[in-house]
Order: sequence, then C-alpha cells, then structure tokens
Amino acid sequence: MTNKFLNKLKKEGKLELVEPSEDICNSYLGKSANCLKSAKLLLQNSLYENSISMSYYAMYNLLLALLFRVGIKCENHGGSILLLRLLFEEDELYKLIYDAKKKRIDKQYYVTTEKDEITKEIAEELFNNAEEFVLKMKLVIKNLSNDSIDETRKKFETI
Repeated sequence: MTNKFLNKLKKEGKLELVEPSEDICNSYLGKSANCLKSAKLLLQNSLYENSISMSYYAMYNLLLALLFRVGIKCENHGGSILLLRLLFEEDELYKLIYDAKKKRIDKQYYVTTEKDEITKEIAEELFNNAEEFVLKMKLVIKNLSNDSIDETRKKFETI
C-alpha cells in the first residue's frame, strides 16, 4: 500500500529527486520557526484551532527542509510524512507529525461542539510536540553527511 501510494505520487510528478539544496532547506527552516512563533502567540491569545494548525506547519516545514536538504521534492503531506519513516527511520518523529496532521485536519475542516478547555489542552500538547519535533529534526538535518545524503537518495529510488 505504502509503495503503491508513493509510486502514484511519482507518476503524477508530485514526488521526485531534485538537486539537494541547503538554500531551500534554510528557507523552510525559517518558515518553520515563524510557524512555531505564530503557534505560541495564537495559543497565548486563546486562538487554539489556529495554534494547532501553526504547530503542525512548524513540523511540516521542517520536514520539507529535511527532504530538500537530501534532494527530494514531495508535494503531498501524507507522502512527505511517510518518507520520514521509510527513508530516515525516524519513527518517533513520524508519530509526532502524523498525529499533528490528524489533529490539524480535525480542527481546520470540522466543527466540533467540544469545550474550549479540550481544544486548549490539544493545542498545548501539539505546541509542546512541535517544539520537541523541531529540536530533534534540526539535529537530524545537522547530522546529515554527504554519504548519508547519497544513501538516502539511493534508498528513495528503491521505493
């Protein structure tokens, strides 16, 4: 199922190898930092649903930074998240962003009748998870060597 989905993205031109780019990586690192700041401000101002979205995008932009650093372009959230698990074997980070994506979709696209207190707890948890994700993901990016980038690109071609 996983490979079938990723192969479909490849055929559609939404998933491909590109030239590795530190510049694009750094641009997404900046976007991630801004999203995390926004998530915190929104949380502090009781705009919980918006904070949840920004916490997710702080994570997602960092994931895109990692992918562009090794030279992979993916135009699909689910596909990008799968690549984190398949190519980098970062199961803990995969679980954090996978969960964040589900919560973002729930809060962004669906209206609920749950109390604000529940949404506040979710927003706080997601913000804390985003901070953890950002710290750990920055280490993953920092520890990339030319050899590990080459290995990741070869691994990508086999999926």
